Amino acid sequence: MSETNIQEVVKQKYGQAAKQVTAGGTACCGGGGELSGCDSITKNLYDEAQKSGLPAEAVAASLGCGNPTALAKLQAGEVVLDLGSGGGIDVLLSAKRVGPTGKAYGLDMTDEMLALARENQKKAGVGNVEFLKGAIENIPLPENTVDVIISNCVINLSRDKDRVLAEAFRVLKPGGRLAVSDVLVRGEVPAEIRKSMELWVGCIAGALEEQEYQAKLARAGFESIDVEATRVYKAEEAREFLAGAGLDPDTVGPQIDGKFISAFVRAVKPASKAACCGPSCCA
Repeated sequence: MSETNIQEVVKQKYGQAAKQVTAGGTACCGGGGELSGCDSITKNLYDEAQKSGLPAEAVAASLGCGNPTALAKLQAGEVVLDLGSGGGIDVLLSAKRVGPTGKAYGLDMTDEMLALARENQKKAGVGNVEFLKGAIENIPLPENTVDVIISNCVINLSRDKDRVLAEAFRVLKPGGRLAVSDVLVRGEVPAEIRKSMELWVGCIAGALEEQEYQAKLARAGFESIDVEATRVYKAEEAREFLAGAGLDPDTVGPQIDGKFISAFVRAVKPASKAACCGPSCCA
């Protein structure tokens, strides 16, 4: 499938999810009004203290697989960018953490999600937030403007992950950090089974193998790369989904058990070298 086609499918699925929330339902990748297997991935990511200060629609629109705001160690005054911000839950949580002297940007390409996120911002009464329309492969911000980039299981949706990571590196300030949740694969999985499992884990997951993800980050220029598994998906959790997809859970289970994970991925853009006037600077 071409990059353009993937973007259109993602727009359609996430647009439908936003419409479900606007109609009073809960977002789900399944495309219909009922919750499907994706609910087991997105539930219980935020504690009650976090959810209590947010509009119900922001929580209902969450389609992530992690909680990057809880792990990114955001500081007052920092500028944060959420890639693929959806209904805005992580942007609103980030805005509270960085406070009035900081700012949180949300970037999304889906009109329905952007409209929902802006409405959630109004309901939450949060001023230090700005939602931008655009693709994560072409971030509409100048270079060296962001302290922290977060993302909640969206980078896996891109066909051109190298471009996404290069753009993230570009807009981060020297010393800035990437702190994202994403779906990764550990080990070999047959292609036809992997496709079905990715549909279960995310709207249209394009999960990278763990070592490949780290290699792409390094090629983009990042340092201090770390991958921490936050959830390992067991075959038993996907049993009902696999059966519905026409796959035998007892046969497929051993081939996928523990191989799909949600992970917290950290990396740092190297800091600028300090100015130096001595001869040792030329070494």
